[in-house]
Amino acid sequence: VQLQASGGGSVQAGGSMRLSCATSGGPASYYYMGWFRQAPGKEREFVATINWRGSSTYYKDSVKGRFTISRSVASGTVYLQMNKLKPEDTAIYYCAQYNERGDIFTATDYENWGRGTQVTVSS
Repeated sequence: VQLQASGGGSVQAGGSMRLSCATSGGPASYYYMGWFRQAPGKEREFVATINWRGSSTYYKDSVKGRFTISRSVASGTVYLQMNKLKPEDTAIYYCAQYNERGDIFTATDYENWGRGTQVTVSS
């Protein structure tokens, strides 16, 4: 399964952006699909994750109430709607598939990392 993140760009603080994570090359099903981000000079960090049925979602504390993760069961595409963006949200955003063995909040327990998409929020 290959994952491809898209939808990034530049926006002013307070603006919105919607990221998409498309799947290809295999069955569009997963246990959890997550979004992570990495800012320059920082480690990759968990942002949000969603299970296949969409019944379970988790968020990083700093994005709760601003970001919403969702998915299309038909296509397997996972979305990240980001509202009220802040400069500290600036990063490369990646999507990845949980490996069903470890912690759903830890990047090392995800696989099939797609190429990230840059999100830049200016003040």
